Formats: sequence, C-alpha cells, structure tokens
Amino acid sequence: MKGNGDIRFHVLALGIVFVWSVTFISTKILLMSGLSPSDILFYRFVLAYIGLCIFSRPFVLMAKSIRDEFMMFLCGLFGGTLYFITENTALEFTMISNVALICSTTPLITLLLQSVIERKKPRAGLVTGSLLSLLGVSAVIFNTNFIIKISPLGDLLCLASALSWTLYTLIIKRLSTRYSALFITRKTFFYGILTLIPVLASRGLNVSTDILFSSAVISRLVFLGLIASFACFMLWSVCLKKLNAVVVSNYIYLMPVISILASAIVLGETLNYMVFIGAFFVLLGMIVAGK
Repeated sequence: MKGNGDIRFHVLALGIVFVWSVTFISTKILLMSGLSPSDILFYRFVLAYIGLCIFSRPFVLMAKSIRDEFMMFLCGLFGGTLYFITENTALEFTMISNVALICSTTPLITLLLQSVIERKKPRAGLVTGSLLSLLGVSAVIFNTNFIIKISPLGDLLCLASALSWTLYTLIIKRLSTRYSALFITRKTFFYGILTLIPVLASRGLNVSTDILFSSAVISRLVFLGLIASFACFMLWSVCLKKLNAVVVSNYIYLMPVISILASAIVLGETLNYMVFIGAFFVLLGMIVAGK
C-alpha cells in the first residue's frame, strides 16, 4: 500500500465489504417477512436507482458510444441480476458452505482473467496473498463442519455467480477511465432492473402494502437499496478506479469472516478457534497481496 491516498481507498474498500457482509441479516429478515429473493433484489435496485438519479447532476442519459452503452448493460447483467440470482438460487441446491467457499474464489478468478486480458504474469505477491486469504476463508467457513457435499447444479451456479462478479469488476475497471463512478453505478442499476424483468415475469412480484410498508421491511429495504447498493456500489467503482482490481477484490475474502462475527454478535452464534485462525490468514493474505 503506497501513499496516504491509497490507504484511504483501502480503508474505503474495507468499509464497503463490512456493509456487504452484514446485509445477510437484513435479507434474512426480509425473507422471513414474506419477500422472495427476486422481490428483495427488485426493490433494492429501484431504491438505489432513484437515489442515483437524484444525485446525477447534470443527468446524462447515454454513454459516449454504443460500445460503452453495451458495456454498461453488461455491468447491470453481470454485477446485478446474474450475480444475485445465481447466488441466491444456488442456496436451494447446495450447502451454504459450498456457496461461501466457491463465491470467495472471486479474487482468484479476477486475478486469472486480468492476467489473460492484460497478457502479463501476475505479481508473486498477488498470487501468494490470494491463496493465503482463500486458505483463511476455508478455515472460517468449515470451522464447525468440514464436510463438502458435491452438488453439480448448485456448485455450478456458485461458480457462475463468482464469474459474474469478476466480469463486472473488470468491466468497471475499464469504464472508470472514461466515466464517473456515479454514472457507471446509475447505468448498472438501470440495466440490473431491466434484466431482472424476465425473472419477475416468471416468478411474480410481491406488492402487498401490508408487508412492504411495515417498519421492519421498509427500514431494511432502505438500508439495502440506499446504503448497500447506491452508496457502496458507487464507492466500489471509485476504489476500482484508484487501486488494482485484484487487490480490491481480495477484500471480498473478509466477507465470510465479518459475517460469522456479526452472526455471533447479533444472532448469538458461537465461535471457535478456527474462526480466529482463518481471520489471521485472510488478513495476512491481504497484506501480502497489497504490497
């Protein structure tokens, strides 16, 4: 990590990952309140898009070229609809531990794809750091259960989710040289809503006012839409613009660690020594990768 400017963006990335790590609590409560995964995603995206439109001054409708507009569409498809739908659907077919472990390979996939696209060998520190963090994630995820049950469909969906986020990250990195984070994020959520329509057409949308306007539901939708989506996606684009995409992606390794710690604090779940060993390797890997 070089320079105070870089440190600020590393701290920002850490804060974003922290917010994303605790969203599962809000999502779980919304599911228990009667909303489906696609319902939550739709309302979350709509709230984020409204917020982005309010702050977009001047309001620019289209990208500078058809090619760039298509890349914005891909951001919405990969970073929005496909990422969330494949991850949520995977939970119906495979174990949570499988989902967490496979999705946490995103930084490694990002590292490999970036190397292929840029046609250069990745730094040894990035590879070593990524592998150390993946080792730490594995220890955290399997701290109470070391059994992996293979489920081809569910595990393929997890892999598709990880690949979707990787493609979103790399596309954002390229677009950020020509567009502001606000514009990219607004277009991402617009196309995220657009590509979600076929899913809603097949599954339907819950529009019950009794559910949507209850305090428990509306407060958590606002958190997911305006903080976890609107603010965090925009700031994540800023981090990708200022830092190496692989280094930023490595912060994703922290998500299982933070999620488990949050579960212990909020839901009273127990911790054991493997969680702390895993957290140590995750942090060590991130330090090595960031040098």
